[in-house]
Amino acid sequence: MRVLLSGNEAVARGCYEHGVKVATAYPGTPSTEILENVVKYKDDVYCQWSPNEKVAFEVAMGASFGGVRTITAMKHVGLNVAADPLMTSTSVGGDGGFVIVTADDPGMHSSQNEQDNRYYAKFAKIPLVEPADSQEVKDYLGAAFEISERFGTPVLFRLTTRISHAKTPVELGERTEVARKEYVKDTSRRVVIPAHARRLHVAVEKRLEEIRRFAEDSPLNRIEEGDPAVGVISSGIAYEYARDAFPTATFLKLGLSFPFPIDLAREFCSRFETVYIVEENEPFIEEHLRIAGITNVIGKEKIPVCGELNQGIVRDSVAKNPAPSDRAQVPPRPPVLCPGCPHRSTFFTLNRMNIGSTSDIGCYTLGVMPPLEGLDTCICMGASIGNALGFEKAIGKEFAKKMVAVIGDSTFVHSGMTGLADVAYNKGATTVIILDNSITAMTGHQEHPGTGVTLMGEPTIKLDYIALAKSMGIEDARKVDAYDLEAVKAAIGETTENPEASLLVVEGPCVLMDRKSWGPALEVNAEDCTACGMCLRLGCPAISKDDEGKAAINPLFCVGELCSMCAQVCPVKCISVPVEAAAS
Repeated sequence: MRVLLSGNEAVARGCYEHGVKVATAYPGTPSTEILENVVKYKDDVYCQWSPNEKVAFEVAMGASFGGVRTITAMKHVGLNVAADPLMTSTSVGGDGGFVIVTADDPGMHSSQNEQDNRYYAKFAKIPLVEPADSQEVKDYLGAAFEISERFGTPVLFRLTTRISHAKTPVELGERTEVARKEYVKDTSRRVVIPAHARRLHVAVEKRLEEIRRFAEDSPLNRIEEGDPAVGVISSGIAYEYARDAFPTATFLKLGLSFPFPIDLAREFCSRFETVYIVEENEPFIEEHLRIAGITNVIGKEKIPVCGELNQGIVRDSVAKNPAPSDRAQVPPRPPVLCPGCPHRSTFFTLNRMNIGSTSDIGCYTLGVMPPLEGLDTCICMGASIGNALGFEKAIGKEFAKKMVAVIGDSTFVHSGMTGLADVAYNKGATTVIILDNSITAMTGHQEHPGTGVTLMGEPTIKLDYIALAKSMGIEDARKVDAYDLEAVKAAIGETTENPEASLLVVEGPCVLMDRKSWGPALEVNAEDCTACGMCLRLGCPAISKDDEGKAAINPLFCVGELCSMCAQVCPVKCISVPVEAAAS
């Protein structure tokens, strides 16, 4: 049966068909939907969200030691978090097949950088498999497990945003069960003390050469014959762009692109006067060719290194007379916090109190947009707390009254707990604000250790942030209702004035979790409205100006009394629930 699947859905289906037993991840666009779809096969595959990518990697690695096929999935920057175990896993290898899915984000659709994780394969000295469409995702995943088991190595499986989210036809198959390998203790391989690691490094280099020879003849690397005068080398989604841009060219399509099949590439390049290298972001393929002395190639001097490619960019980059763009010019639509978002009260209050924030990665990062403009920094998961403490140590304790750390509940569990311990241990006066909306909201409502529910839908323990802070020695740890503006203001004022460290948990569930909780939309009494614009400073998409400059509320967007922040800030109290709605 053929169905349309996204690349992420195809990974999940591949997990099912290729006998995977354990799947782990931390959600992050564009990889989130992988585990959300694997869990549909929970009768055959154990699935879990881990607190962060490092833990997800380590759990998957342990499952591989236990002799079963296992997968861990993360977005490209998540592999930075998991880099510590990654770099040692290459020496240790696995027992059951072990595949690491990295979903890169060319164009930074939802990311803070555009790193090219192909270099992690080279850095860690592990095989790199790159599918180009959803059918290849499913099929190549099986090949990746076979490579992992044949050579005793983790395998990096690289997707990009366009592969992860685009749907292409996939032929479904049945599940093949893979017997668990019996665990045998082997400290000389799994305990990487220096004496063992030195020997293992030699083995890694030998293994890498064996895999390189394998790559020369691997069916994942193939030549597609075409015009004998035009040669193109490409991999992954860039291959699809290049194939559309140059439909008659002869292609060397790489699916197992590291260890690099240099003999195959050399033979291919010898057939042409010039070979075009089409790859997104970094010159990974091009560098291998040039290092090997193959110089009749054109790559990054034509193909852009920044941003996401498409067919037109590839075609026009090498054309002598590029065609004018036929893409429609549409107005920009900057993202904003949702109507009724519980995070709005914190940034609105910080703004009015002239307090800055070192922020983190999550929905609340949108607090940087006008009119809230509540962020001073945003670097990576968990950095908000360390940044705030650093400000304090550089400028002085008094500065802690004017700069707080803001972090989401899921992000706090991911990377914030150690930062909070650092503040307590090093006698900081920093106020850490956890914006607790009871879910991992930005990536689509995934559970985490602070929600009390597992990925497989089972009830479990729920992390208590207040008790955790107190156990670290932070006595001023409190909660406040996100929708009570006066209470939020008072709590921020008191915690920032505290000469010692404080934790403030601002609680309010994501409004998109339960639409049934929305009440009738609020409305503005236009006769009483003075057009002061105070409600507009909330930056709520439901509120706008009418032709007379007075406030107007779009009933399609407003979540009603669940929020009511606009009613709270209105100085003349002209915003309320409609009389007929209140009566009912």
